[in-house]
Amino acid sequence: MVQPRLKSKTLTSALATFFLFFLLLWRCVLSDNELVDYEAAYLKKLRKAIFPAPSNWFTATNMCDWSRVICTDGVNGRTVVDINLSSMSLNGTLPSGLNNALLNLKTLDLGNNSLTGPLPSFAGLSLLQELHLELNNFTSVPHGCFQGLKSLQQFSFTSNTNLEPWTFPADLTDSIELRILDLGATNLAGSLPDTFDSFPDLQILELSDNNLTGLLPKSLAKLLKLRSLYLNDQKLSGKIEFLSSMTQLKYVWLQGNAFEGPIPDLSNCTNLAELYLDNNRLTGAVPPSLINLSYLEEVFLANNSLQGPMPAFNKNVDTIILEGNGFCLKHPGPCDYRVTTLLQVAEAFGYPFQLARTWRGNDPCDRWSFITCDIQGKIRTVNLTNLNLTGTISPAFGNLSDLRELHLSGNNLSGSIPESLTTLSQLKILDVSNNNLSGIIPTFSSSITLNTTNNHGLVDRSSPPKASPPHPSTPPPSPTNRARLTASRTTPLWIKLGAGAAGSVVGIIVIFGVIVFNRKKPLDLEKGNVPTRCLLDKEEENGMVMKMTLVSLWCIQPNPLDRPSMGKVIDMLEGSLESIPYPPKPVLFSPERLVSQYSDISYSNEHETSSTTTEEIDLEKGLM
Repeated sequence: MVQPRLKSKTLTSALATFFLFFLLLWRCVLSDNELVDYEAAYLKKLRKAIFPAPSNWFTATNMCDWSRVICTDGVNGRTVVDINLSSMSLNGTLPSGLNNALLNLKTLDLGNNSLTGPLPSFAGLSLLQELHLELNNFTSVPHGCFQGLKSLQQFSFTSNTNLEPWTFPADLTDSIELRILDLGATNLAGSLPDTFDSFPDLQILELSDNNLTGLLPKSLAKLLKLRSLYLNDQKLSGKIEFLSSMTQLKYVWLQGNAFEGPIPDLSNCTNLAELYLDNNRLTGAVPPSLINLSYLEEVFLANNSLQGPMPAFNKNVDTIILEGNGFCLKHPGPCDYRVTTLLQVAEAFGYPFQLARTWRGNDPCDRWSFITCDIQGKIRTVNLTNLNLTGTISPAFGNLSDLRELHLSGNNLSGSIPESLTTLSQLKILDVSNNNLSGIIPTFSSSITLNTTNNHGLVDRSSPPKASPPHPSTPPPSPTNRARLTASRTTPLWIKLGAGAAGSVVGIIVIFGVIVFNRKKPLDLEKGNVPTRCLLDKEEENGMVMKMTLVSLWCIQPNPLDRPSMGKVIDMLEGSLESIPYPPKPVLFSPERLVSQYSDISYSNEHETSSTTTEEIDLEKGLM
């Protein structure tokens, strides 16, 4: 009787164990098909916030079975990776907390609906790859909304016209894998930050129809993979030379801004198909590099200030819009040589807009600003004073053979004065003062009135060599009645003698004498009245030394009545050597003593190594 009871008890225990195992297995299977609590809670909030929500969101018990929701296996159960509710005519406001709930989200597409209110924060969704919010009615973007989106590749937010003004999101710099960025018509304002080098793989940049202002950042030129650039219809300015570096460009829309300067070289943009540059302030000639592009289909250049010959595009270009420019002719063909020359002048200035707005057509004498012609159509005067021009002076000015006056003062021009200006036989006035010019001033005819003042880098060929400054170790002058005469190989001997023998007054005479002497040819040197060791080898320099020595001796006469006035000094220096009488010997003059004192001083034009010999003359003992 005992054995059957034991068998029954054992069977009951086994059935209970099996049933418990079945319950645990069922629970595990069920949990694998359900979302974790925080994801499920957010989806319930979303279902309540938007309308009309998909119908099966109210009937399906398992949220991973909801339409347009995709789940995958996660560590703690099922997790949402994709939500696509695009083009469902949805209304409502997205609930906050999305970035704290849907941590594994990879794609969120809510585009083409009527959603309103502020965006929820997406910060920290490091797995998010695609974010589509375009064509809605969102009203604001919270600060830091896009921070930490390290995997983001596509972000479309275009056509949210009800947004409050906001600036380009600096927090997007975390999205280094970004390939498509579309923020067109989102009420962006202000200038663009110089952070586009954070997007090395960017291929499409759409920022059109906003209120962006100012210059484009330099980092924009580093988007070397960019294929489509849309910046049209806002208030951007500056030059567009950055296009030259974007060799993968196919579509460029920059119309409706305030871009200036010439169209850059586009010869490396071989894939370019559409170029919209109309309604800007572009100047200069249409470059051949644009005209010769093989795949160009549409080009809009209307309503600029383009100049030069009208371009003749290839037959493969379907649409060409060119009206509203300043081409020299209404059909392709060469311009008048005067127009070509003046456009070369403008090119050296960077094709400034203040010139281009009136330098239109094929006749420079027909209302071209800053140009004056005679009744025969010859250009006589070019006056570009105080226009804040930059760049350089073009050698093309030399082709204006009838030019009489050229005024370029009061600008910011750099570079040198072209030698070609010296060939203008009728030129009477050349004014390049108050610029930043440098180099040697060319030799012009003496009949030309030349003004080169306030160009600190310019050097006159006739200017004397500058004396070297005193060596730092040279002691200050002694307060006693001793004159310290210092000679150095780095300074011409005649300057040292003049300065040491006669003091500051004679030093001024010497410097002025150099200027005068370099403008007039000296006469023959009169022999025998100057210490031979004070003379240099060149005949002209010897004559100059003689004249300045005689004038200096007159200037240090003990009797003030014997000293010449400055006007007389000028006449003496400009006159002939024979016209200067020999002064009486002053107390301090003794050629023999001077020769003996400088017997140890040598001067060589071939060696510039400093070597200083100092002699002291005791003035208390007197001289012979």
